Amino acid sequence: MSEEVLFQQNGASGVITLNRPDALNALTLNMVRLMLPQLQIWAVDDSIENVVIEGAGDKGFCAGGDIRALHDWGKAGAAEATLFYREEYVLNRLIKTYPKPYVALIDGITMGGGVGVSVHGAFRVATQATVFAMPETGIGLLPDVGGTYFLPRLPGEIGTYMVMTGARLKAADTLHAGIATHYIPAEHLDAVKQKLAAGGGVAATLDSFHEAAGEAGLQALQADIDRLFTGDSVVAILDALQADGSDWGLKQLAIIDTKSPTSTAIALRQMRDGAKADFDGCMQIELRAVTRLMHLPDFYEGVRAIIIEKDNQPKWSPERHQDVTAAEIEAIFASLGDDDLHFNL
Repeated sequence: MSEEVLFQQNGASGVITLNRPDALNALTLNMVRLMLPQLQIWAVDDSIENVVIEGAGDKGFCAGGDIRALHDWGKAGAAEATLFYREEYVLNRLIKTYPKPYVALIDGITMGGGVGVSVHGAFRVATQATVFAMPETGIGLLPDVGGTYFLPRLPGEIGTYMVMTGARLKAADTLHAGIATHYIPAEHLDAVKQKLAAGGGVAATLDSFHEAAGEAGLQALQADIDRLFTGDSVVAILDALQADGSDWGLKQLAIIDTKSPTSTAIALRQMRDGAKADFDGCMQIELRAVTRLMHLPDFYEGVRAIIIEKDNQPKWSPERHQDVTAAEIEAIFASLGDDDLHFNL
């Protein structure tokens, strides 16, 4: 069996290749456990000036975490069901605080866990194949891997819109939102990597390859997003979309109605709380929420309906957004006590 993640030194670059192309490079616990120590080694290696992370194959950078494994661990009551998140969040924080330029080549599908190993780095390079999303509410999960921190800091209410609808952004949209720092056509990435391997200024190198990405559809929607996704409850946002009555607004309403009501309420709470918390606080919020979610039925039902049986007919509990209580959501965000997330790198 081929190695799930590859490491090599290419001149001045330390290169990470996520190597599960048949699974769109979905992140496993083993991959997390290999990446963390390698990044720590490169951080103090004077011969490494920058780190580049890419995905194998031509379809995805990283489509998320290994959801089926998480489902099976959770069903079995295995410790790995929460260990995965805890260790993944430590990796996300290391990337956020990395002392050297960290360049993520988000060429292709970039979702969930793939967001966590890319968006917190100093540079994020989109291509014509980039599809960026945080679709977790559609399978009864939450937009984690630092989503609590970076999503509320996108322009206006883009973060709220993304987590409630699972909207998929193209390259120009990611630039508009500040998710991507550069747009470089995929056919130029090999040249970019060789230039980075030669050493020198990373920003200047990426700037020299950067091109216009075209019109961002998200920019045209910005005013509507900011107007309709400002509520502090899911029901308030649904009511605003209903009252708006536009084709676009009603489409978003219909999309949100397919998502887990519990997960959607959690995601909105993350956006509001995350806007006021620092990065470490946001990661702590996420571990609290995901730990509780792994003991609730919606994640397992979402995986059954979307991934295992593929009937796309999940039966959420509760079924309606109006039936999620404030007390239930408050309990999900309560402290884990001694088990709260602490970073000791």
